Amino acid sequence: MAIDVCREHDMPVLSRGGGTSLAGQCCNAAVVLDWSKYCHRVVSIDPEARTAVVEPGISLDRLNAVLKPHGLMVGPKPSTHVSCTIGGMIGNNSCGSTAQAYGKMADSVRRLEIHTYGGERMWVGPGMAGLTSSLHDGLTDIVTRYAADIRKSYPDIPRRVSGYNLDWLLPERDPNAAKFLVGSESTLVTVLRAELELVPVPAAKALVVLGFPDIYTAADAVPAVLTHGPAALEGLDHRLVQLEHLRHLADRAIKQLPEGKAWLMAQFDGESASDADERAHAMIADLTARQDVTATLLDNPEREAELWAAREAGLGATAYPPDGPETHEGWEDAGVPPDRLGDYLRDFERLLDLYGYESSSLYGHFGQGCVHTRIPFDLRTAEGIAHYREFAKDSAHLVVAYGGSLSGEHGDGQSRAELLPIMFGDRVVEAFGEVKRLFDPNNRMNPGKIVDPHPLDRDLRQGVSYRPWEPRTHFAYPDDGHHFSHAANRCVGVGKCRGDHGGVMCPSYRATREEEHSTRGRARLLFEMLQGEVITDGWRSTEVRDALDLCLSCKGCRSDCPVDVDMATYKAEFLSHHYHWRLRPMAHYSMGWIPLWARLATSAAPLANAVTQARGLRRVIARLGGIDPRRELPKFASRRFTRTFVPPADTEPGPLGRVLLWPDTFTNNFDPQIADAAVTVLTAAGFTVDIPRRAVCCGLTWISTGQLPTAKRVLARTLRTLEPALREGIPIVVLEPSCAAVFRSDVPELLDGDEDARRLAGQTRTLAELLAERAPQWSPPQVLGSVVVQPHCHQHAILGSEPDRDLLCSTGAEVDLLDAGCCGLAGNFGFERGHYDVSIACAQDQLIPALREASPDTAILADGFSCRTQIRHLLPEVRPRHTAELLAQALQGGIP
Repeated sequence: MAIDVCREHDMPVLSRGGGTSLAGQCCNAAVVLDWSKYCHRVVSIDPEARTAVVEPGISLDRLNAVLKPHGLMVGPKPSTHVSCTIGGMIGNNSCGSTAQAYGKMADSVRRLEIHTYGGERMWVGPGMAGLTSSLHDGLTDIVTRYAADIRKSYPDIPRRVSGYNLDWLLPERDPNAAKFLVGSESTLVTVLRAELELVPVPAAKALVVLGFPDIYTAADAVPAVLTHGPAALEGLDHRLVQLEHLRHLADRAIKQLPEGKAWLMAQFDGESASDADERAHAMIADLTARQDVTATLLDNPEREAELWAAREAGLGATAYPPDGPETHEGWEDAGVPPDRLGDYLRDFERLLDLYGYESSSLYGHFGQGCVHTRIPFDLRTAEGIAHYREFAKDSAHLVVAYGGSLSGEHGDGQSRAELLPIMFGDRVVEAFGEVKRLFDPNNRMNPGKIVDPHPLDRDLRQGVSYRPWEPRTHFAYPDDGHHFSHAANRCVGVGKCRGDHGGVMCPSYRATREEEHSTRGRARLLFEMLQGEVITDGWRSTEVRDALDLCLSCKGCRSDCPVDVDMATYKAEFLSHHYHWRLRPMAHYSMGWIPLWARLATSAAPLANAVTQARGLRRVIARLGGIDPRRELPKFASRRFTRTFVPPADTEPGPLGRVLLWPDTFTNNFDPQIADAAVTVLTAAGFTVDIPRRAVCCGLTWISTGQLPTAKRVLARTLRTLEPALREGIPIVVLEPSCAAVFRSDVPELLDGDEDARRLAGQTRTLAELLAERAPQWSPPQVLGSVVVQPHCHQHAILGSEPDRDLLCSTGAEVDLLDAGCCGLAGNFGFERGHYDVSIACAQDQLIPALREASPDTAILADGFSCRTQIRHLLPEVRPRHTAELLAQALQGGIP
């Protein structure tokens, strides 16, 4: 055991799960044990008893997926359910929205297998059974001596998470040593396995959204809603909705909100849809009869999911408001009696105003009196930090005056542990110390948390010494005040990049399960690089280079990360400086300069293909070019699209005007039939199609390999070539999603201030976007059968896939838009030596299994060249095509 080794060397230990805690309990100078990589097995499931034994590293969503066939699930569901682990939930006593129905994590834990720092290993559970005699006798003595203080100091509210759970050892409480240990934040024991009590998955749900004039009135209505027994009852204010709207988060969900400036979301479960709806309607009738309130009922799972996603996006939406200063945790988690919530919020708002923190949003688990917020603390100046400290003290006194808890969900950690005497009094805090010394006499388990805590304003990430290096950069970082240091500091630790399903982010973590290869891990290393304390060699850092090496530059984090970390851009920036005036990896010269090599090779395609496809020569070329020899090199087309394209005659344009079809490197030199198909479709829709009269390139491969000065020269030349079309406002139709994403996002940030770059971003359209915007009356051809679509990662992140889905659905096809993550090839990444195994693992994770399930007559669409190449490599029998090809074939009377 790692703990035994640490004990031999007297090293402190911090056991953690997803590392998503907000109060500092997952940060320490200690040996950090990340249980999520190896210890994530489901040991056993007993469907009849509704129990499961699991290892602590399994994520909540993964465990619930295993339990779903049995009709069971874990009760609590924090908003970080994608990445939070069972061990972390036990350490924090996690809750989430469903705690309204199922209680805190302590209510779901039946038994725990634990390991003390001293080397003792045991199963503990109901009563004091399983504890060693010294622990049993010691705990019994502590509880006996402090019983009166415990009864007096522990508030009787749904969300008391602060402190140790000594109340679970009181004789009138049906004592349970396992439940006592829940929420101890790795300060007492390490959890090896857990036996959990499970709950049935609800047969049906209905979601009601109630609109109120302000958040206080909404909070006042909580007791009335609670009489109807909702399974969840959440609150959110207009500030949160405003911030989500400004950042284009959950736009569809926001449109579903009824009129108001604050809202309650009440979920009702039932044995059937009609049962859930009936309960929801009864609550609506009761509330509307009592007061002036608006209401919307949703019983469509997709619409409900959108609203829950909007609620769960709260932390990300409020972290970096576009109209105000950055915000922080630190007092984001108080819990009060639900029937006093309205008055508490009024007083808390006055306290925020007093300290000048007026822009804070208020939301949370209102049905249990738990309030979340992020506050614009100034944590960079001595005055601002002192201000923060005084605010935290005053807030603690306020919440205690209301009979509440400093923490209603996130735990004490370092942010609140110093304030525990205000809540519990000196006697109970003294009892906490005795418990700590009983289990961990040498203070080696996560020291400085809960007992003998470090001050709440010590160890700040920023602090009075915060002065990051501010290097000159190629990208402008307009959303970060043109500061790379701000971009690198965006991550707030949510850990969504550590999830293993849904969206694109983060394929390299899903393949390796290493924190270093997650978006969060890389962001942390970039932060350390700019701090210059741990990483001292700046752009030359090999640690940062190695962490970024497995970044696929998929841009998934640009859309999936709650705070918009854009690791693909940061990687390109770093590589540009890291290799400045240095020899680069050979793949940067071979794959990075593919636009040039492809143009030369296509001019002599038969010879080029003979050389690159011959087994022996291919391996030599691969070795020289830094390419993995297991990769098949794509075949060059026998003719280039731009050579065979016939430009339109100088006549009047078609009824829908002119469009410029972008001849990207991949379509032009490898798949020219796609461009031909696009011309067929565009012409049929009523457009006149033209192409640039000179060779052009978006610079993608130079950007992804960090050759940014070259990329900027290429892009400047491209803008000069496109100047007439840009001046006339002619749409630029781009068939390759990665190239379209470059025009939409990278070009304006690389060529900051260039009006033509801004025009190009605004005029770039995918085929589906153009048809939706400029040809809404056009009737696409009918397509028979089913279509499975693999969206390109850059399309997912920058462009979106809704227009494509709508276009394909309008053909009558049965469309399955996959949510299968990154294909793993990701341009040059999957070709480079050293990346093959990760590349294949990414594809085999979800994409390839999904395609194997498709019937043989299903059309497979993948607009991205990388996606098609990877699919052909792993499934030679599958023929992936571009959307344009499918439509053109249908137009010409073929059977798609």
